[in-house]
Amino acid sequence: MRIAGLERALPLCRLNDDLQIAAFVIFGDTELSVAAAAELLKLAPEYDYLITAEAKGIPLIHEMARQRGDKKYFLARKIPKLYMSGIFEVKSDSITTEGEQRLILDAADAALIKGKRILIVDDVISTGGSLRALERLTEAAGGKIAGRMAILAEGDATDREDIIFLEKLPLFTKDGEPIEQTRRASTL
Repeated sequence: MRIAGLERALPLCRLNDDLQIAAFVIFGDTELSVAAAAELLKLAPEYDYLITAEAKGIPLIHEMARQRGDKKYFLARKIPKLYMSGIFEVKSDSITTEGEQRLILDAADAALIKGKRILIVDDVISTGGSLRALERLTEAAGGKIAGRMAILAEGDATDREDIIFLEKLPLFTKDGEPIEQTRRASTL
C-alpha cells in the first residue's frame, strides 16, 4: 500500500476465523516515520504537546516532535516505572494487545498537561480502545484534547469525523479479500 508517498507491503494476520488485518509496524522504518510525521504535521491542529501510548506510536511521536521543534512530548506507559513521581492510570482494550491494557502517565507529566491542548497521535486507530484510554488519561491530567491523528485508520475508525489519518488500512476476509471501506482521510 502507499503511505505518505511510500510503497509498503504489509503481511496479513488472522484476527479471528472470519477476519484478517494487515500488519503495520513502523518500528525500524525510519523513512516511513519521517514521511508520515511530515504529512501529519501538515494536517495537525494547533497543540501544545503530543501524547501517544507505548509502544508503536513512539517512532511517530518522536519524529513529529523533532520536525516541529517541540522540546517535550508525553508517553503513556503500560507499567509504572521506578522514576515516576506518581501515576495517573486508565485501563482499556486494544485490538493488538491481548487482554486489558493499562496506560500510565507520570504525575510530573500530568502537571505539565494541565490546561494544555494535547494532540493524541498513534500509528493505527482501529477499535478506538487505546484512543479512548489516551483521552481519559489526558482529561484526568487536566488536559484539553486538541485532536486525534494516526498514520492509518481501519474498520469503523475510517468513518469517524474526529480522527485525522493519512490512509485507510484495509480489513480482509479469511480468504485475504479486501473488505470495502467507504471513507478516506483526504476528504476531511
